[in-house]
Amino acid sequence: MTDTHILFQPVEFDNLSLKNRIVMAPMTRSFSPGNVPGEDVAAYYRRRAEGEVGLILTEGVSTNETTATGTPNVPNIVTDAAKAGWKKVVEGVHEAGGKIGIQLWHEGPFRNPKNTSHPDVPSWSASGVKTADKQLWNPMSESEIETAITEFVDAAVAAKDLGFDAVEFHGAHSYLIDSFFWDQTNLRDDKWGGDWTGRTRFAAEIIRRTREQVGADYPLIIRLSQWKQQDFNAKTAKNPQEMEQWLTPLVKAGIDIIHMSQRRFWEPTFEGSPLNDAGWAKKLTGKPAISVGSVGLSGEFTAAYAGESSEPASLDRLIEMMEREEFDLIAVGRALLQDPDWALKIRESRQDELKTFTKDALGTLY
Repeated sequence: MTDTHILFQPVEFDNLSLKNRIVMAPMTRSFSPGNVPGEDVAAYYRRRAEGEVGLILTEGVSTNETTATGTPNVPNIVTDAAKAGWKKVVEGVHEAGGKIGIQLWHEGPFRNPKNTSHPDVPSWSASGVKTADKQLWNPMSESEIETAITEFVDAAVAAKDLGFDAVEFHGAHSYLIDSFFWDQTNLRDDKWGGDWTGRTRFAAEIIRRTREQVGADYPLIIRLSQWKQQDFNAKTAKNPQEMEQWLTPLVKAGIDIIHMSQRRFWEPTFEGSPLNDAGWAKKLTGKPAISVGSVGLSGEFTAAYAGESSEPASLDRLIEMMEREEFDLIAVGRALLQDPDWALKIRESRQDELKTFTKDALGTLY
């Protein structure tokens, strides 16, 4: 039986104290009609706190009501009703002894206007979106960039006021912030594009201005990914030097924790080193890092959408990497989606009770 003790060691960073190393990964659920999280959503997160998750990260939460989302029933943090709903979520998690951070999300170029109440509003991205025969959306204007930054900052301030223990900016998976990072989607020749200084400026400004508003002690996290929705083999940073150029401006702006999204956490990032994305982030910046990717399951997440099941899998590799202190926290997605008591079962060596993950779990609010 694998000794999982390290997963349940308390950890204390400069401004965040957690009872263990397990994080609930942010997962879009689309169970908030009218973009307002209801009592069932509050119960969903509370159950994970009762299941001894160290830090819960919410599903992606929209920063405005127009350009930020094209996914139905995704919550926002803009309206009074949504804020009241999130207040109940936070209170429930805290009553259960848990901690919760909110993930702020702008879908950017992957917003589908047809699914919104504003189908005529163009979607935002660093360089716009072209098809073979026409320009669908133009590059964001200076005023639109400033508006987007302000909306992220306002949402983060609102989250702090509601009692969230941390804020995570979604800077991964081809969404708005990530569209500025990647040189294949940021073709700008102004101060928001070009080299790494330009391509990181948008995210750095969000972080810097948020830090000014929330103070030095409030935890700020950013989620990043090398892979893109349209290209699983993409590399935002092609080598350690580029990764350092990518991450350093974000740290200087005030980010506390770097959450590196991978499809499979055990895969190394660059040749000649066993480190994964989170391992490199920690090595290059000295900041705490969160890893993620098919934890405790035999298949990665895209298999579920194709109808494939994932069986419970060994945690030996994860334990080895964490014992080497390659990263500090591990985010668990589908396993916790399927079973709110996953962490408890691991801690109590009840692996025989772990469940197979099936596509049905994607559409159920547990």
